[in-house]
Amino acid sequence: MRLRLVCVGQKMPEWVSQGYNEYVRRMPPELPIELVEIPMAHRGKNPDIPRLMQKESDAILSALGSRDLVIALEVSGRNWSTEKLAGQLENWQQEGRDVSFLVGGPDGLADACRARADQLWSLSSLTLPHPLVRILLAEQLYRAWSVTRNHPYHRA
Repeated sequence: MRLRLVCVGQKMPEWVSQGYNEYVRRMPPELPIELVEIPMAHRGKNPDIPRLMQKESDAILSALGSRDLVIALEVSGRNWSTEKLAGQLENWQQEGRDVSFLVGGPDGLADACRARADQLWSLSSLTLPHPLVRILLAEQLYRAWSVTRNHPYHRA
């Protein structure tokens, strides 16, 4: 099983790469996290946002495997506690399918991405910078794994 973060945006600041890589490094070999970066559509003066979102959506959807379990990160999605995420992670592992997490660009995900998703997950009702979402998501996946293994990283 593979966990994939399919994120709009490239060329992140070094602090983002360092934070993200720290948690990816901690994951066990049987549960690797892979990052798939989707180029953000150029937003010039008076951009056609729906068209740009559709372009990003097409690239996101083409990066998915046909059997992937897809989790779209959406502010309108369900809030999961750490324990709920740990339970989800165990269920996903039992299913044996790759899990892809979709992180949209500055304007979010297009309807086609939400329609392809098996679940909608909200990390927070706060507006978070997209680069920070990568770190937060990687950390929460590591934390969920640590809960499933009674690893001392997570202390409830």
